[in-house]
Order: sequence, then structure tokens, then C-alpha cells
Amino acid sequence: MGGVLYATGYGKLSAVEVRPIEIKPLFHYWPNSLALTYSNYGCNFYCPWCQNNHLSYARPPEQGEVTPLEELVELAILSGADGLSASFNEPATQFDYVVDATLLARERGLYSMVVTNMYYTESALRKLVEAGVDGFSADVKGCPGMTRALKGVSHEVVFRNARAALDLGAHVEMVYLVVTNTNDSEDCYKWIVDKHLDLLGTDVPLHVNRYYPAHRWREPPTPLSKLMEIREYARRSGLNYVYVGNVGDPELETTRCPRCGKVLVRRSGYRVTYFNAVREEGKYKCPRCGLTIPIRGRYVP
Repeated sequence: MGGVLYATGYGKLSAVEVRPIEIKPLFHYWPNSLALTYSNYGCNFYCPWCQNNHLSYARPPEQGEVTPLEELVELAILSGADGLSASFNEPATQFDYVVDATLLARERGLYSMVVTNMYYTESALRKLVEAGVDGFSADVKGCPGMTRALKGVSHEVVFRNARAALDLGAHVEMVYLVVTNTNDSEDCYKWIVDKHLDLLGTDVPLHVNRYYPAHRWREPPTPLSKLMEIREYARRSGLNYVYVGNVGDPELETTRCPRCGKVLVRRSGYRVTYFNAVREEGKYKCPRCGLTIPIRGRYVP
């Protein structure tokens, strides 16, 4: 307007609430902590099964109130949260606000993480990490050759950025929502797992999550047999930490030592119910065999 570019949605938040970090899902980042989760409006994707479509496909109100950064961070502290989480809609749509909130949160001793489709430039990613975002719950939506949805998306970009985030020192966990008759073919899941191994390695967790009908997509929920098929392929291929989510089975969300098999973390209802990794010199290790377990941050009892 008048030759000046304005972020008209800056600070116009659509939701603010305290949620467990495990619900993001992040299982190896500040286990059992609470994050003040905030969102605004819009998305750079159109997923027709989006459960948050009322936020992702809406515009910020023109006369909406702006939530001051100080108020957001103070609310996190007063509510007992350990950090901030930009979530619900795509955080990149409120990029400036996320960066500013992260900078202030870091000053107050809070972590910052994002739930994201990881679809933006590497320079934007670098700015997020430099500001203090060190946790990424990164959604991989599918694979090359998808025809029913997201046909214009290069899924290579998601893995490129996940690799870049790791190289910048951030923590990354990949989330694969397995949508029935859409991104669940053998060719598709093998491409995702193989790309994960090639670019991210064996220790980056993979969450294989069940889809349920939402918004415009009416395919039936993902069969458990399909989720287990993908899980077994990922484990046979060499991934050390593969979880199955949205099914409510604590056993499928349990962390075991990949070397000796000892149970290290049990989870139920998005909370940690048992934690048995030993912290030594800032790293968590298996108490039986001593293997270093990739966990960022501290366990919050």
C-alpha cells in the first residue's frame, strides 16, 4: 500500500493453547514437555484431507486484534509451558511473527519448534534456525507421481529442507500421514522411506500416522495392516526409530534401544509414562548398553 509491503496478518492469531510436545508429534525433543501452541491463518498447500481447514483455508480478519509478542511469551511462562510451538496451520504464513516470537522466547529461556510442511526456501529455513527454532515436526505428504492431490508439489523439497535443518543443528522428525488410495502405494512408501534413509539417516525418527476422513476427503481410515506394512519396511531398511501414530497403541509409540532392545520411553495419550534413558554430559544413553539415543532437550518429569 503506497509502495510499502505490509504483513496484514502479523500477530492475528487464530488459536493459542498449551499442548504436549508428543502431540506434534515430536518424541525425541524435550520429552513430556508442554508447548504454548499458536497459529494464524492460511497455508501454502491445499491438502483436501486437512483437519484444520477452518484455519488453513481462511484469511485473517481485517479488524482482528494483534497479539503482542510479549503477551504470547508471558502467557507461555504463566501457563507452565517449556516452549513455543507454531502449529495448526503452516507457520511459514506468519514467518515474521514466528521469527520475532522465537527471538523473545529464547531470551526468556523457552524453546521454539514448528509443525510444518517444510516447503519454503533454504534462506527462510536458515532464518528460522538462526532465530532459535531448533525443532521441526516435518510433514512429508507423498511422493513423485501422486495424481489425486498435491500434483504440483515437489516432495524432494521437503527432504532437502529437512537435511538442511539437520546440517544447521536443528532437531527433525518426519511425519508421514498415510492417506488411503492417495499416497499409500508400495512405490510411494518405499520412495519416502528410501529418501529418508539416503538424506536423513537412520536416527531421524519417522512417524507413520493413520489418516481419518476430513474436509473434502472421504476415503476410509488407513487400515492398520497398511501402517504395519510400512513400519516393517522402514525397520527392515534400517530406520532405528519408527512410530505408528493416531491408533492409540502405546506399544507402537514406545522407544527401544536399537542396539539391545531395552525399553527407554513409553508413551500413552500423548504423555510420557515411563522414561529410562540416562543423561550423561548432556546426552541421553541406554542404561544397559550405553548407546547414545538422539534426544534434544531435557526430559520433563
